[in-house]
Amino acid sequence: MSVPVQSPRAATALRRYVVVVSLASLSALALLVMLEGDDLVDRLDVSLGCLAALAVLGEFVRIRVFRRSAEGELTLSTAFSFAVLLDSGALAACAVLAVASVAADLHSRKPAARVWFNAAQYVLSMAGASIILAVLSGIPIGNVEPFVASELPSMAIAAVFFFAVNGVLVATVIALSRGYEVVSFVRTDFAFVAASAGLALGLAPIAVLAARFSPVLVPALMLPLYGVHRAARQAVELEHQTLHDALTGLPNRILLRQRVEHALANTADGGLMAVLLIDLDHFKEINDTLGHMHGDLLLREISQRLAAAVRPGDTVARLGGDEFAVLLAPVATPIQAITLAQSLRSRISEPIDVDGVVMRTEASVGVAVAPGAGRDVDTLLRRADIAMYVAKGGRTGVEVYDSTQESHSPARLAMAGELRRALERRELVVYYQPQAAVSTGQVTGVEALVRWHHPTRGLVGPDAFVPLAENTGLIGPLTMAVLDSALAQVRVWDALGLHLDLAVNLSTRSLLDRGLPGIVSKMLARHGLAPQRLELEITESMIASDPERALEVLADLRAVGVRLALDDFGTGYSSLANLRDLEVERLKIDRSFTQAMIENHPDGVIVASTVDLAHQLGLEVVAEGVETQEAWLRLREIGCDLAQGYFLSRPMAPDHATAWLTGRRQLEDGTGPTLVELGA
Repeated sequence: MSVPVQSPRAATALRRYVVVVSLASLSALALLVMLEGDDLVDRLDVSLGCLAALAVLGEFVRIRVFRRSAEGELTLSTAFSFAVLLDSGALAACAVLAVASVAADLHSRKPAARVWFNAAQYVLSMAGASIILAVLSGIPIGNVEPFVASELPSMAIAAVFFFAVNGVLVATVIALSRGYEVVSFVRTDFAFVAASAGLALGLAPIAVLAARFSPVLVPALMLPLYGVHRAARQAVELEHQTLHDALTGLPNRILLRQRVEHALANTADGGLMAVLLIDLDHFKEINDTLGHMHGDLLLREISQRLAAAVRPGDTVARLGGDEFAVLLAPVATPIQAITLAQSLRSRISEPIDVDGVVMRTEASVGVAVAPGAGRDVDTLLRRADIAMYVAKGGRTGVEVYDSTQESHSPARLAMAGELRRALERRELVVYYQPQAAVSTGQVTGVEALVRWHHPTRGLVGPDAFVPLAENTGLIGPLTMAVLDSALAQVRVWDALGLHLDLAVNLSTRSLLDRGLPGIVSKMLARHGLAPQRLELEITESMIASDPERALEVLADLRAVGVRLALDDFGTGYSSLANLRDLEVERLKIDRSFTQAMIENHPDGVIVASTVDLAHQLGLEVVAEGVETQEAWLRLREIGCDLAQGYFLSRPMAPDHATAWLTGRRQLEDGTGPTLVELGA
C-alpha cells in the first residue's frame, strides 16, 4: 500500500488546476471552431484521412526511453498531428490529437479524469502552437496553402512551443499531485522535449508533402518509421539490460545511482528525499534449502510486492542477491519515509506461495533521509546501509540513520574485544526461565538464557552481543561457557531436591562443529548428569546452512543421549520434512503466535493445529511467550504440553531462580493454593 502525500490544500489546488486547463482547452477549441468550423468539411479528403489514421496509430506505437530521472516514451502521434496542422489547419490537428489521446488512454484503461486531462492539455498545446505558427509566419490560422522553405524556422519554433507547453502542463499536474518542482522538471527534461520537437519537425513536412503529392505515398512512410521504431526498440532493450536487473526487471544499482543524483539535485532548495535499503533475513537458508529456482521465484514475488507498494514516481531497485533499494522522492517528513518503510516490511512478511511451498520471510530496512543524511549518492547509500545493519543487528526491523551510528563499526570492534575479555573474566551469567506442564502447572525444567554483566553498561541482553559473537567467532566459546555454567547450576539444584531438565540454545556455528557431541558428553559426565536431562534447541535455519554436516552432528548428539527440540517453529521457512528427518522430541511454538492467539483467530488456529500435528508425530509441544492467564488456559484446552513466559516467570538470575523454584515446589507439594486454582 502506498503512503498518501497530498495535503488537502494540494488536492484542492490540483482540482482547480485541472478545471482551469479544461476551461482553457474548451475555449481554445471554441475559438478554432469559430475560425475554421465552416471550412473544415471542405478539407476532409484522403490525405487528411491518411494523416489522421497515422496520428491515431502513432499514439499506440510508443518508443520507450530511459532517462536519468525516470522512464519515458516518445510517440509518433504528435508528428502526424503536426502534419495535419500544416495540411488541414489547427482545428483538424487538435481534433485528431485529442481523438488519438483518448483512444490510447481508453485502451490502457486509465481513469476518466486522466483521459480528460490528457486530451485537454494536448488540445491547448496544439492550439497554442498554431497561434505561434500564425504569428511568426504571417499565415493566418486555418491557412492550408503549400508551405515554403522560409517557413521552416517558424514551424520549428511552433513545434518547440508545443512540447514546452505540453511539458509544463504535465509537470504542473505532477507537481501538485506528488510534490515535484515544475521548474526542475522542465529543466531536466529540456533535452527530451527538444528531441521530441525534432522528431515532429523532421517528420511532419515530409508527411504533408507525401500526402499532397499522392495519398498513396503516406502509408509508405510507415516503412522507414517501422525501421526507426525497431532500431529504437533494440536500442532500448540494450539500454534496459544495462540499467535493469535481469531477474526481476527492476532498476539496478547503476540506474538507482542516476536517479538518486537527480533527486538530490531537486532537493538542493530545501526539499527532502529518502533512500531505503532492504535486506531479506535468512534468504540464504531458504535458497540453500529449496534451491535457486525457488529463491529466484521468491525474489520476483518480493520485487513485485515492493513495486506495487510504493508511490508512482518512486523507484524500486535490486542491488544484487537479496538486497533491494527504494528511492522516495520527494518526502514531506522523515516520518513519511519511516511509515513507508514499515509498510514495505509488512508486505514482504506476508506469506508467499512459491511453486506450492508457502513461506514467510522478514526483512531489515535502513532509512537515510537527505539532505540531513548526506548530499551525495555514495554518502547517502552508505548511511542507509549502516542503518540497515543496525536494524538487522538489533532485530528492530526498521532503523533511520543518525550520526550516532557512524561509530557503529568501530563500536562493534570495541565490543568484540570486550566480549572476549568478558568470557575470560566470567562476566557472562546465565539466567533461567522456568518451563511448566500446562495441565498441572508443575515446573519440569528451565531454559538457560545468557546475559552480560558489563562493567559500565550494566546488564546487557543477548540481542546486543550474541549476533556479534556469531560474526566474530566467539559464539563457540560463549555457547560452551553457557552450557558448562547451566549444567553446574542444575547439579546445585539437584542437591537441593529440585530436579529439573535443562534446555540450552545452540548456535549455527556450534551445530556445525563435529566435535560438539564429544564435548557435550564430557561435560555431562563431569557434572554427573544423565544425558536425557539436557535438551539442545535448534532452528531450521541452522540446518539449511550446511544440511549434511548438521545432520551428522545431530545424529551424534542423539547417540550421546541428549534430547533435541525444534525452536521458533512457524517462523521463516518451516518444513514438515524437517520434523520427520530431524528426529526431535519437542516442538517449540514461537512467541509471535502464542501472544496473538487470543485476539487473532488465525494465530489461534495455527497454534491448535501445530499442537495436534506434533502429537500425531509423537512430539511434545512447548509454547513460548505465554504472558496471560487467558493464553495459558487456552493452551490447556488445546492440549499443549509445556509453556514458558512472563505469566509463569521472567528469566531469573541463579539465586533468584533458586528462591522462586523452592517456593514453587511448596505449591506443588500442596502446602499452598493449588496450581490449578492459580491457573498456572
